[in-house]
Amino acid sequence: MISAADLRSADPVRKRKVAYAIGQAARDFGFFRICDHGIHPDLIEATYDAARDFFRQPEATKQQYYIANSSNHRGYVPFTEKGDYADEIHRSYEAFDLGLDLPADDSDYLAGNRMLGPNVWPKISGFRRTVTSYYNEVAELGRLVCAALEMYLGLRQGAMTQHMTKPISQLRLLHYVRGSETIDHKSVNMGAHTDYECLTLLHTRNAGLQVLGQDDVWIDVPADPAVLVVNIGDMLEAWSNGFLRSTPHRVLNLSPERYSMPYFVAANHDTVIRPFDELVEPDTAPRYSPFRAGDHLERMLVRDFPYLRAKASSGIGAPTQNPFENRIKKTGP
Repeated sequence: MISAADLRSADPVRKRKVAYAIGQAARDFGFFRICDHGIHPDLIEATYDAARDFFRQPEATKQQYYIANSSNHRGYVPFTEKGDYADEIHRSYEAFDLGLDLPADDSDYLAGNRMLGPNVWPKISGFRRTVTSYYNEVAELGRLVCAALEMYLGLRQGAMTQHMTKPISQLRLLHYVRGSETIDHKSVNMGAHTDYECLTLLHTRNAGLQVLGQDDVWIDVPADPAVLVVNIGDMLEAWSNGFLRSTPHRVLNLSPERYSMPYFVAANHDTVIRPFDELVEPDTAPRYSPFRAGDHLERMLVRDFPYLRAKASSGIGAPTQNPFENRIKKTGP
């Protein structure tokens, strides 16, 4: 576990020390846990309360915010909205998806950008205020971790974070429920996948998360309310020319009920992700072809959301296998 307190230090020596610790953990394992992250426990608890208040509503009420009815992929994701994951034997979770809350007259939103624009807000007292506060704080923490990785990788300051001024970063409020018919409590609820963005900062209070180690063995991640779990995503793997690897992970049915709050740190929609020159060996070709951040995220969302696949006129394209997930060779224990 790594103390993140010095990410905000004015002392460059202390900041570099924690940046190296974060970078080494990211390099060696693809994920790490941070404490002393600066997000107050009361805000975290209040955000969980807001999520519970929403998910405990009648299904008909929640469906009023169904994500398929939004113009920019925001809102309620019901239990029935299933992605294409062969190992999701007993999938049973719902979610509420949010992003950077932009005004309705935002130019990119008006131009039809599905990943930008205003959030959908439930009519629950305090929900918007609380969730917005959490989003803002975890977003700032994500930028600090990215800045630390810039330092570790030997990149110039802002090499990544300058491309996060209007990011397609998302926050998911997740509610897992283990059905009474689920006898195998080690069965998979959320299937093995990588995250599509740069980093994921996850808060959870229940066991069930597993990550795939570089030896192809699934590792149980302890649940600790004082920490955030951080894993590397696809965009950062490509940016780092494979020096850092996107981390496959999954969720098991260990708990009868499980809440978690992943925040996905992403670049701006039109940012072209290509390996940084500093991380490509002389006289060798980069290991990754360039791609637009928004294009990659949208392609993967088509795979994950039936409602997008049903929108033939969406313009996003057909679902596809994620090349960053090729290392997922087994789905068993």
